[in-house]
Amino acid sequence: MRRTTRVVSRTLAVLGLLLGLVVVTPASSGSARAGVIPVPGLRGPVNLVVDRWGVPHIYAQSARDAFLAQGFNAARDRLFQIDLWLRKGTGRLAEVFGPDYVEQDRASRLLLHRGDIEREWASYGPEAKEAATAFATGVNAYVEWLAGHPTALPEEFEQLGYKPKRWTPEDVVRIRLHGLSYNLPSEVERARFACVADVKLDRVRVRLEPEHEPAAIEGFDPCTLPEDVLSTYNLARDGVQFVDGRLRAVPVDRRPGAGGSNNWALSPSRTTTGRPILANDPHRGIGVPSSRYVAHLNAPGLDIIGAGEAFAPGISIGHNQNAGFGLTVFPADQEDLYVYELDPADPNRYRYGDGWENVTRVTEKIPVAGGADQAVELAFTRHGPVIKVDAAHHRAYAVRAAWLEPGMSPYYGSLRYLRAKNFTEFQQAVGHWGAPPLNHVYADTGGDIGWVVGGLVPKRVGFDGLLPVPGDGRYEWNGFYAGADLPRSHNPERGFVATANEYNLPPDYPKDRQLGFEWAEPSRYQRIVEVLSAKPKHSLADVTALQNDQLTVIARRVAELIRRLPADKPSTEAALAMLRGWDGVEHPDSAAAALFEVWLANHLGPGFVALVLPAPAAELVYSPDITVLLEALENPERWFGPDAREVRDGLLLATLSSAYEEVEYRLGGKPADWKWGNLQRTRFNHPAAGQVAPEVAEKWNVGPFPRGGSWNTVDVSVSFDFGSEFAHLGGASFRMALDVGNWDASQVINTPGQSGDPNSPHYRDLADRWRTGKYVPMLYSRAAVLANTKQVFVLLPK
Repeated sequence: MRRTTRVVSRTLAVLGLLLGLVVVTPASSGSARAGVIPVPGLRGPVNLVVDRWGVPHIYAQSARDAFLAQGFNAARDRLFQIDLWLRKGTGRLAEVFGPDYVEQDRASRLLLHRGDIEREWASYGPEAKEAATAFATGVNAYVEWLAGHPTALPEEFEQLGYKPKRWTPEDVVRIRLHGLSYNLPSEVERARFACVADVKLDRVRVRLEPEHEPAAIEGFDPCTLPEDVLSTYNLARDGVQFVDGRLRAVPVDRRPGAGGSNNWALSPSRTTTGRPILANDPHRGIGVPSSRYVAHLNAPGLDIIGAGEAFAPGISIGHNQNAGFGLTVFPADQEDLYVYELDPADPNRYRYGDGWENVTRVTEKIPVAGGADQAVELAFTRHGPVIKVDAAHHRAYAVRAAWLEPGMSPYYGSLRYLRAKNFTEFQQAVGHWGAPPLNHVYADTGGDIGWVVGGLVPKRVGFDGLLPVPGDGRYEWNGFYAGADLPRSHNPERGFVATANEYNLPPDYPKDRQLGFEWAEPSRYQRIVEVLSAKPKHSLADVTALQNDQLTVIARRVAELIRRLPADKPSTEAALAMLRGWDGVEHPDSAAAALFEVWLANHLGPGFVALVLPAPAAELVYSPDITVLLEALENPERWFGPDAREVRDGLLLATLSSAYEEVEYRLGGKPADWKWGNLQRTRFNHPAAGQVAPEVAEKWNVGPFPRGGSWNTVDVSVSFDFGSEFAHLGGASFRMALDVGNWDASQVINTPGQSGDPNSPHYRDLADRWRTGKYVPMLYSRAAVLANTKQVFVLLPK
């Protein structure tokens, strides 16, 4: 082995001289930056080549070794991220952070998959178990390597005072908390609304599509829901961040349409190259490192590049030799909240049918740093984990979720389509897809494009899933829709497919298949279709420009409403003049965008809610459904009663004036100096930055810098008003545009960089490109990779 290592090292040194590569052997390096590394578990040598943009290209002699090297590399580049994900997902935070996190660990353990593991592996296809086993082996091999090279331990572990945890293959698939598919909070919000007002008016909060009135639930009183009914559920689902020396939950925005993604595929007849183009920009929270990681896996029978989860093997967004694929969330309803009557004489029993069933209880011990293990009890009904017990009223509440079924580990179903050669193979693979429910778009070198929905969607019997239901047997699921039951399209006549989380069931789709009712508002999709339809052919540059498009269709509709409004005071007159002359593009330097977004979010939206809802209901709805808001403003007679147009115009003028005054307060008295980017700013926050010294936090965080766009632009920017600024919290940290067949011409960006190591040159090197709408090549051919290589590792069997 020593002789082999010396030979490889000399060879690498020669390559370094010839090609300008950074090649460093472990003997001369304090960390795994480059060189020759023995890796336990490998069956053959693997070349791990990192290009100048931080993308790893893994060349192995078997798919199994490629997945093992993928795990090793994920740990090398993202160890703190994947370790925190593992601890959060499996309920092991208290083990290193102390007793304050026992309850959060208990919540996470409640929502772990606990079914038969062999059935679980079989659900993903024949490669699933071997891939997860290899990946976990690779992660553990790097953790073992660190034991012999302690100076290479990522500094987060040193700062926080603990060591990374070793993985098991089951860890890859048991955790379900990153599935991004839930409507339980909306069920609860609708129930609270129904307690104080006619549930029909809940459409102000979220419009239902197709048009639908929530069905009454016999035996459920919405006013009985405890205030904290979702506390445990939210504690499990929320992210984590260190603040003021403590780890706390970071709430996820649960409004329908709060996140989102875009994808589309153009047929050869609609491109300037005569080849298909496929684009995807999935949206998630903005942080450092990115939630997705770009990698390239090459082995006999496998050659795939793109983005996946840093903590799992495979690629979910990208391409192989023949086909490309991208995804967006298809907002199918995969959850229900069940309410149980408990036996007053025995609270371990709940009513089911004509009798009682026992709650299943499991006791687990949670390791606690600095103290003894603590025992926690987990309770389950036939439907799922119990998240709340209201002992005073003899009720319990449990979650039933499709994502707790076998084969529902988020994105792991992508293993089935890694080698898809044509649309038939691709849609067959997607037919087994579980979670989250997705719009998959497809394009191949033969010129085919397509759209396929994948996801495990329950068939509900006698209810629509929009409100909590009694768990006594009257409201059950009758299995799930088969993959073939879900919509799809192949080579449509218009020459492209596109999705943006909007309501997209085809007009002829069977009405009795109730897949879900809560969708993103359609303006992003409308803008994508508008641009793609505007000219006959599009280039790759056109596609990347559309991904960065910051024009809001909503502003054009509102501009029409205020076009003839009279000004009633100077602030209103100034505001009207600014918006009437605006093109609707929300770039960071736009004064009109600052005014419009403050108006929409803080004044017009809340003003509309207060006007059309009774006070108790209005208190429950801060932000109205934007589609409903626009429909009401454009059709005031249906909403505002007598003198509807005068009432509507009064709402517009009063709220516009107050919004102008707010922006004046925030940005100063000279409108010429107003900039949307001075309100909305991007900062990629490291989750542990609040735990360390300010100078360390400054190194770990990236930004801030001005940000354009909004909730409703193709270049999505999800933000919340914190009083002093609109903090940018979500959007497209990863973007991809594929030139199908001319793969080396494909473009990609991942932010703020590929690496999770604050000391890596690839930690923040892509942030400015992302900010300005630029990309880097997503290199695929060996020649292109070699020409742009900056680091080489040779991983050898140990």
